[in-house]
Amino acid sequence: MADQLDVLAVGNAIVDVITTQSDEFLADNGIPKGSMRLISAEHAAALYARMGPGREISGGSAANTTAGVAALGGRAGFIGRVTDDQLGRVFQHDIRAVGVDYRTAPMVGAVPTAQCLIVVSPDAQRTMSTFLGSCQELDEADIDEARVAAARVTYLEGYLWDPPAPIRALKKAIAIAHAADRTVAMTLSDVFCVAGHRADFLGLMRDGSLDLVFANENEAMALFETDDIQVAIDGLAAIVPLAVVTRSAKGAVVVQGAERHSVPIQPAARVLDTTGAGDLFAAGFLAGFTSGRDLRESAVMGTIAAAEVIEHYGARPEADLQARVRAVLG
Repeated sequence: MADQLDVLAVGNAIVDVITTQSDEFLADNGIPKGSMRLISAEHAAALYARMGPGREISGGSAANTTAGVAALGGRAGFIGRVTDDQLGRVFQHDIRAVGVDYRTAPMVGAVPTAQCLIVVSPDAQRTMSTFLGSCQELDEADIDEARVAAARVTYLEGYLWDPPAPIRALKKAIAIAHAADRTVAMTLSDVFCVAGHRADFLGLMRDGSLDLVFANENEAMALFETDDIQVAIDGLAAIVPLAVVTRSAKGAVVVQGAERHSVPIQPAARVLDTTGAGDLFAAGFLAGFTSGRDLRESAVMGTIAAAEVIEHYGARPEADLQARVRAVLG
Protein backbone atom coordinates (compact mmCIF):
# COMPACT_ATOMS: atom_id res chain seq x y z
CA MET A 1 0.00 0.00 0.00
CA ALA A 2 1.19 3.54 -0.74
CA ASP A 3 2.38 5.73 2.13
CA GLN A 4 -0.49 7.80 3.46
CA LEU A 5 -0.57 11.46 2.47
CA ASP A 6 -2.54 14.23 4.12
CA VAL A 7 -3.16 15.97 0.78
CA LEU A 8 -2.64 14.67 -2.75
CA ALA A 9 -3.26 17.39 -5.33
CA VAL A 10 -3.93 17.00 -9.04
CA GLY A 11 -3.27 20.11 -11.10
CA ASN A 12 -1.27 22.06 -13.64
CA ALA A 13 2.51 21.87 -13.36
CA ILE A 14 3.70 25.35 -14.30
CA VAL A 15 6.85 27.42 -13.94
CA ASP A 16 6.13 31.07 -13.12
CA VAL A 17 8.21 33.87 -14.61
CA ILE A 18 7.66 36.97 -12.46
CA THR A 19 8.57 40.55 -13.32
CA THR A 20 7.62 43.95 -11.91
CA GLN A 21 6.22 46.41 -14.46
CA SER A 22 4.12 49.56 -14.58
CA ASP A 23 0.44 49.72 -15.42
CA GLU A 24 1.52 51.34 -18.69
CA PHE A 25 3.35 48.13 -19.66
CA LEU A 26 0.08 46.23 -19.32
CA ALA A 27 -1.84 48.81 -21.32
CA ASP A 28 0.82 48.94 -24.05
CA ASN A 29 0.64 45.17 -24.44
CA GLY A 30 -3.16 45.00 -24.35
CA ILE A 31 -3.27 42.99 -21.11
CA PRO A 32 -6.20 43.64 -18.71
CA LYS A 33 -4.78 44.36 -15.28
CA GLY A 34 -5.51 41.62 -12.73
CA SER A 35 -6.56 39.10 -15.37
CA MET A 36 -5.54 35.51 -15.98
CA ARG A 37 -5.56 34.69 -19.69
CA LEU A 38 -4.38 31.77 -21.78
CA ILE A 39 -1.90 32.44 -24.56
CA SER A 40 -0.14 30.46 -27.30
CA ALA A 41 3.48 29.33 -27.26
CA GLU A 42 4.32 32.04 -29.81
CA HIS A 43 2.59 34.76 -27.78
CA ALA A 44 4.37 33.57 -24.65
CA ALA A 45 7.76 33.84 -26.34
CA ALA A 46 7.01 37.35 -27.61
CA LEU A 47 5.72 38.60 -24.25
CA TYR A 48 8.64 37.05 -22.39
CA ALA A 49 11.04 38.95 -24.66
CA ARG A 50 9.33 42.26 -23.80
CA MET A 51 9.10 41.62 -20.04
CA GLY A 52 12.73 42.22 -19.20
CA PRO A 53 14.45 40.53 -16.25
CA GLY A 54 12.29 38.04 -14.39
CA ARG A 55 12.45 35.42 -11.65
CA GLU A 56 11.71 31.81 -12.54
CA ILE A 57 9.83 30.08 -9.73
CA SER A 58 7.96 26.81 -9.95
CA GLY A 59 4.23 27.36 -9.60
CA GLY A 60 0.86 26.00 -10.54
CA SER A 61 -2.08 26.58 -8.19
CA ALA A 62 -2.45 23.12 -6.67
CA ALA A 63 1.32 22.58 -6.65
CA ASN A 64 1.68 25.78 -4.61
CA THR A 65 -0.91 24.42 -2.20
CA THR A 66 1.04 21.20 -1.69
CA ALA A 67 4.22 23.20 -1.07
CA GLY A 68 2.33 25.09 1.62
CA VAL A 69 0.99 21.89 3.21
CA ALA A 70 4.54 20.50 3.34
CA ALA A 71 5.85 23.75 4.87
CA LEU A 72 3.22 23.38 7.59
CA GLY A 73 4.41 19.88 8.44
CA GLY A 74 1.84 17.95 6.43
CA ARG A 75 2.51 15.04 4.09
CA ALA A 76 1.76 16.26 0.59
CA GLY A 77 1.89 14.79 -2.90
CA PHE A 78 1.28 16.19 -6.35
CA ILE A 79 0.22 14.77 -9.71
CA GLY A 80 0.85 16.97 -12.77
CA ARG A 81 2.58 16.68 -16.14
CA VAL A 82 5.75 18.41 -17.31
CA THR A 83 8.03 17.85 -20.31
CA ASP A 84 11.61 16.65 -20.06
CA ASP A 85 12.95 20.13 -20.88
CA GLN A 86 14.70 22.87 -18.92
CA LEU A 87 11.58 24.25 -17.22
CA GLY A 88 10.28 20.74 -16.58
CA ARG A 89 13.46 19.81 -14.76
CA VAL A 90 13.25 23.03 -12.75
CA PHE A 91 9.70 22.14 -11.70
CA GLN A 92 10.60 18.58 -10.71
CA HIS A 93 13.56 19.73 -8.63
CA ASP A 94 11.71 22.55 -6.90
CA ILE A 95 8.64 20.62 -5.82
CA ARG A 96 10.65 17.69 -4.50
CA ALA A 97 13.06 20.04 -2.72
CA VAL A 98 10.24 21.44 -0.57
CA GLY A 99 9.21 17.95 0.53
CA VAL A 100 6.33 17.18 -1.83
CA ASP A 101 6.01 13.61 -3.12
CA TYR A 102 6.06 14.03 -6.91
CA ARG A 103 6.23 11.00 -9.20
CA THR A 104 4.50 11.89 -12.49
CA ALA A 105 6.69 10.80 -15.42
CA PRO A 106 7.72 13.70 -17.71
CA MET A 107 6.69 13.82 -21.36
CA VAL A 108 9.26 13.52 -24.10
CA GLY A 109 8.25 15.52 -27.13
CA ALA A 110 7.68 18.88 -28.74
CA VAL A 111 5.10 20.28 -26.30
CA PRO A 112 7.01 22.47 -23.79
CA THR A 113 6.44 22.60 -20.06
CA ALA A 114 3.76 25.11 -19.06
CA GLN A 115 4.75 28.63 -18.08
CA CYS A 116 2.93 31.55 -16.48
CA LEU A 117 4.23 35.04 -17.23
CA ILE A 118 3.29 37.16 -14.23
CA VAL A 119 3.45 40.94 -14.21
CA VAL A 120 3.35 42.45 -10.72
CA SER A 121 2.13 46.05 -10.66
CA PRO A 122 3.36 48.69 -8.18
CA ASP A 123 0.22 48.10 -6.06
CA ALA A 124 1.11 44.35 -5.80
CA GLN A 125 -1.69 43.28 -8.15
CA ARG A 126 -0.68 40.35 -10.34
CA THR A 127 -1.61 39.85 -13.97
CA MET A 128 -1.03 36.39 -15.48
CA SER A 129 -0.54 35.25 -19.06
CA THR A 130 -0.35 31.47 -19.19
CA PHE A 131 0.82 28.99 -21.80
CA LEU A 132 -0.45 25.61 -20.58
CA GLY A 133 1.84 23.38 -22.60
CA SER A 134 2.28 19.79 -21.48
CA CYS A 135 0.37 20.11 -18.21
CA GLN A 136 -2.85 19.81 -20.23
CA GLU A 137 -1.68 16.40 -21.48
CA LEU A 138 -2.38 14.79 -18.09
CA ASP A 139 -4.51 11.67 -18.51
CA GLU A 140 -6.00 8.77 -16.56
CA ALA A 141 -2.77 6.78 -16.63
CA ASP A 142 -1.15 9.47 -14.46
CA ILE A 143 -3.62 8.89 -11.61
CA ASP A 144 -2.02 6.42 -9.20
CA GLU A 145 -4.87 4.50 -7.58
CA ALA A 146 -2.90 3.47 -4.50
CA ARG A 147 -1.74 7.03 -3.79
CA VAL A 148 -5.24 8.49 -4.17
CA ALA A 149 -6.78 5.80 -1.98
CA ALA A 150 -4.18 6.46 0.73
CA ALA A 151 -4.58 10.27 0.79
CA ARG A 152 -6.81 11.86 3.42
CA VAL A 153 -7.80 14.59 0.94
CA THR A 154 -7.54 14.55 -2.84
CA TYR A 155 -7.42 18.19 -3.95
CA LEU A 156 -8.41 19.05 -7.52
CA GLU A 157 -7.51 22.21 -9.44
CA GLY A 158 -10.34 23.87 -11.37
CA TYR A 159 -7.90 25.19 -13.97
CA LEU A 160 -7.35 21.58 -15.11
CA TRP A 161 -11.06 21.03 -15.84
CA ASP A 162 -10.89 21.84 -19.55
CA PRO A 163 -9.48 19.37 -22.11
CA PRO A 164 -11.14 15.92 -22.17
CA ALA A 165 -8.07 13.95 -21.02
CA PRO A 166 -7.50 15.90 -17.76
CA ILE A 167 -11.24 15.83 -17.02
CA ARG A 168 -11.18 12.04 -17.30
CA ALA A 169 -8.17 11.99 -14.99
CA LEU A 170 -9.96 14.13 -12.38
CA LYS A 171 -13.08 11.97 -12.57
CA LYS A 172 -10.94 8.88 -12.03
CA ALA A 173 -9.36 10.47 -8.96
CA ILE A 174 -12.81 11.34 -7.56
CA ALA A 175 -14.05 7.76 -8.02
CA ILE A 176 -10.97 6.22 -6.38
CA ALA A 177 -11.03 8.62 -3.43
CA HIS A 178 -14.70 8.05 -2.69
CA ALA A 179 -14.37 4.27 -3.06
CA ALA A 180 -11.72 4.50 -0.32
CA ASP A 181 -13.98 6.74 1.82
CA ARG A 182 -11.66 9.72 1.41
CA THR A 183 -12.41 13.44 1.07
CA VAL A 184 -12.43 15.14 -2.33
CA ALA A 185 -11.77 18.88 -2.41
CA MET A 186 -11.71 21.27 -5.35
CA THR A 187 -10.70 24.87 -5.91
CA LEU A 188 -12.74 26.80 -8.47
CA SER A 189 -9.48 28.55 -9.44
CA ASP A 190 -10.72 31.62 -11.34
CA VAL A 191 -13.86 33.42 -12.49
CA PHE A 192 -13.09 32.49 -16.10
CA CYS A 193 -13.04 28.80 -15.07
CA VAL A 194 -16.43 29.21 -13.43
CA ALA A 195 -17.79 31.02 -16.48
CA GLY A 196 -16.64 28.25 -18.78
CA HIS A 197 -17.58 25.28 -16.63
CA ARG A 198 -20.36 26.53 -14.37
CA ALA A 199 -22.76 23.69 -15.18
CA ASP A 200 -20.05 21.07 -14.63
CA PHE A 201 -18.92 22.57 -11.33
CA LEU A 202 -22.48 22.77 -10.02
CA GLY A 203 -23.07 19.21 -11.19
CA LEU A 204 -20.03 17.96 -9.28
CA MET A 205 -21.36 19.56 -6.12
CA ARG A 206 -24.94 18.41 -6.54
CA ASP A 207 -24.09 14.79 -7.36
CA GLY A 208 -21.83 14.39 -4.32
CA SER A 209 -18.52 14.29 -6.20
CA LEU A 210 -17.10 17.13 -4.08
CA ASP A 211 -16.94 17.15 -0.28
CA LEU A 212 -15.08 20.45 0.10
CA VAL A 213 -14.98 23.48 -2.20
CA PHE A 214 -12.65 26.48 -2.12
CA ALA A 215 -13.68 29.70 -3.87
CA ASN A 216 -12.98 33.38 -3.61
CA GLU A 217 -16.01 35.64 -3.37
CA ASN A 218 -15.99 36.56 -7.06
CA GLU A 219 -15.89 32.90 -8.08
CA ALA A 220 -18.68 32.04 -5.66
CA MET A 221 -20.90 34.83 -6.98
CA ALA A 222 -20.15 33.86 -10.58
CA LEU A 223 -21.11 30.26 -9.79
CA PHE A 224 -24.59 31.37 -8.72
CA GLU A 225 -24.81 34.31 -11.13
CA THR A 226 -25.40 36.85 -8.39
CA ASP A 227 -23.76 40.01 -7.09
CA ASP A 228 -24.82 39.19 -3.52
CA ILE A 229 -22.14 37.24 -1.66
CA GLN A 230 -24.61 36.00 0.94
CA VAL A 231 -26.75 34.45 -1.78
CA ALA A 232 -23.63 32.70 -3.09
CA ILE A 233 -22.62 31.46 0.36
CA ASP A 234 -26.11 30.12 1.00
CA GLY A 235 -26.06 28.48 -2.42
CA LEU A 236 -22.84 26.65 -1.60
CA ALA A 237 -24.19 25.56 1.77
CA ALA A 238 -27.16 23.96 0.06
CA ILE A 239 -25.19 21.75 -2.36
CA VAL A 240 -21.78 20.92 -0.87
CA PRO A 241 -21.00 19.57 2.62
CA LEU A 242 -18.20 22.06 3.32
CA ALA A 243 -17.11 25.24 1.56
CA VAL A 244 -14.54 27.94 2.21
CA VAL A 245 -14.97 31.38 0.66
CA THR A 246 -12.08 33.83 0.78
CA ARG A 247 -12.97 37.51 0.73
CA SER A 248 -9.64 39.31 0.29
CA ALA A 249 -9.32 42.04 2.96
CA LYS A 250 -12.57 40.82 4.56
CA GLY A 251 -11.03 37.51 5.57
CA ALA A 252 -12.75 34.20 4.93
CA VAL A 253 -15.96 32.33 5.69
CA VAL A 254 -16.23 28.60 6.34
CA VAL A 255 -19.65 27.19 5.49
CA GLN A 256 -20.99 23.85 6.72
CA GLY A 257 -24.76 23.64 6.43
CA ALA A 258 -26.24 26.30 8.71
CA GLU A 259 -22.89 26.73 10.45
CA ARG A 260 -20.76 29.76 9.56
CA HIS A 261 -17.29 30.69 10.76
CA SER A 262 -15.88 34.08 9.76
CA VAL A 263 -12.20 34.82 10.32
CA PRO A 264 -10.33 38.09 9.67
CA ILE A 265 -7.13 38.37 7.68
CA GLN A 266 -3.77 38.10 9.41
CA PRO A 267 -1.60 41.22 9.16
CA ALA A 268 1.21 41.06 6.62
CA ALA A 269 4.48 42.88 7.25
CA ARG A 270 4.26 44.22 3.69
CA VAL A 271 2.38 43.43 0.50
CA LEU A 272 4.66 42.83 -2.48
CA ASP A 273 2.88 40.23 -4.59
CA THR A 274 -0.58 38.71 -4.14
CA THR A 275 0.25 35.72 -6.39
CA GLY A 276 -0.64 32.50 -4.60
CA ALA A 277 -2.60 33.98 -1.70
CA GLY A 278 -5.58 31.74 -2.41
CA ASP A 279 -3.34 28.72 -2.98
CA LEU A 280 -1.65 29.19 0.36
CA PHE A 281 -4.92 29.85 2.14
CA ALA A 282 -6.06 26.43 0.90
CA ALA A 283 -2.76 24.95 2.11
CA GLY A 284 -3.22 26.32 5.60
CA PHE A 285 -6.83 25.21 5.81
CA LEU A 286 -6.05 21.70 4.53
CA ALA A 287 -3.06 21.33 6.85
CA GLY A 288 -5.28 22.20 9.80
CA PHE A 289 -8.22 20.13 8.58
CA THR A 290 -6.16 16.96 8.05
CA SER A 291 -4.35 17.34 11.38
CA GLY A 292 -7.60 17.42 13.37
CA ARG A 293 -8.02 21.14 14.01
CA ASP A 294 -11.54 22.52 14.01
CA LEU A 295 -12.92 24.54 11.11
CA ARG A 296 -12.21 27.95 12.63
CA GLU A 297 -8.60 27.13 13.50
CA SER A 298 -8.09 25.59 10.08
CA ALA A 299 -9.31 28.83 8.49
CA VAL A 300 -6.98 30.87 10.71
CA MET A 301 -4.10 28.70 9.51
CA GLY A 302 -5.20 29.59 5.99
CA THR A 303 -5.02 33.31 6.73
CA ILE A 304 -1.55 32.90 8.29
CA ALA A 305 -0.20 31.12 5.21
CA ALA A 306 -1.83 33.63 2.85
CA ALA A 307 -0.36 36.58 4.77
CA GLU A 308 3.15 35.13 4.51
CA VAL A 309 3.09 34.53 0.78
CA ILE A 310 2.04 38.08 -0.12
CA GLU A 311 5.06 39.48 1.74
CA HIS A 312 7.44 38.35 -1.01
CA TYR A 313 7.57 37.57 -4.71
CA GLY A 314 6.53 34.07 -5.71
CA ALA A 315 3.66 31.82 -4.70
CA ARG A 316 5.44 29.45 -2.34
CA PRO A 317 6.28 30.07 1.31
CA GLU A 318 9.70 31.35 2.34
CA ALA A 319 9.27 31.97 6.08
CA ASP A 320 8.72 29.36 8.82
CA LEU A 321 4.96 28.82 8.58
CA GLN A 322 4.86 26.40 11.47
CA ALA A 323 6.41 29.03 13.75
CA ARG A 324 3.84 31.59 12.60
CA VAL A 325 1.01 29.17 13.35
CA ARG A 326 2.40 28.47 16.82
CA ALA A 327 2.63 32.20 17.49
CA VAL A 328 -1.08 32.67 16.72
CA LEU A 329 -2.70 29.38 17.71
CA GLY A 330 -0.17 27.82 20.04
